[in-house]
Amino acid sequence: MLTNEHGVVVTGAARGIGRAIATKLALEGCRVVAADIDAIELEEVAREIGAYAVPGDAASAEGAGALVAQAREHLKAIDAWYGNAGVDRGRGLDATEQDWASSWDINVMAHVRAAQLLLPEWLDRGEGRFVVTASAAGLLTMLTAPSYSVTKHAALAFAEWLSATYRHRGVVVQAICPQGVKTSMLDRAGRVQEILSHDAALNPADVAEFVWQSAQDDRFLVLPHGRVAAYYKARAADTDAWLANMNHLQVRLENSEQEPPL
Repeated sequence: MLTNEHGVVVTGAARGIGRAIATKLALEGCRVVAADIDAIELEEVAREIGAYAVPGDAASAEGAGALVAQAREHLKAIDAWYGNAGVDRGRGLDATEQDWASSWDINVMAHVRAAQLLLPEWLDRGEGRFVVTASAAGLLTMLTAPSYSVTKHAALAFAEWLSATYRHRGVVVQAICPQGVKTSMLDRAGRVQEILSHDAALNPADVAEFVWQSAQDDRFLVLPHGRVAAYYKARAADTDAWLANMNHLQVRLENSEQEPPL
């Protein structure tokens, strides 16, 4: 259970879900270290919520090491890590090698590097919390966005592995898998989000509230959109039927793109 005595790190905290999570944790009394590559917006958030700002690239090996070192110096001990930084780059098979490389580095390897730095201390202490923002795309898929879908699946798989391997040693692992959230990433997704989730999109603050509540019961899957669980079950129960339905959505998407703008 996460309490107001804990020291936490939130990456990707300058905007969107990360900002909302950092804000919620600070309001609940947690001591927050906020990290983001956007130093200007990060400083504004930190001043607003009373967090300690650490600007930099948390995805790189050097950046992850620097963030963990500064967070430990400020907090004395890191009790919880919210790995929220993520990117959605490239569309379809036109996604470039760089799109794939940066997506893998930020959406997957950032979690691996953080875990390598955090787990030894947590295993010695017998407690720690590692939270990955994996997106509903990690449970299902996201049409038009293969690099995002694949790397979010990988992030979820890494979180599952961590939980299966270390939960008996006091390490709580959680995966946040929201569907549509009103962020700049949703705005850039275009008509695919209009078809899949635009009408049900949540505010980042709603997601953060759900994340906080989920930290009280330590559930692995954090699903702010209830219907995602049903989709996930349907996908497992009859994968071919689920893929056929997704393909129907793809056809709708292609047809909508051929329509003239209003």
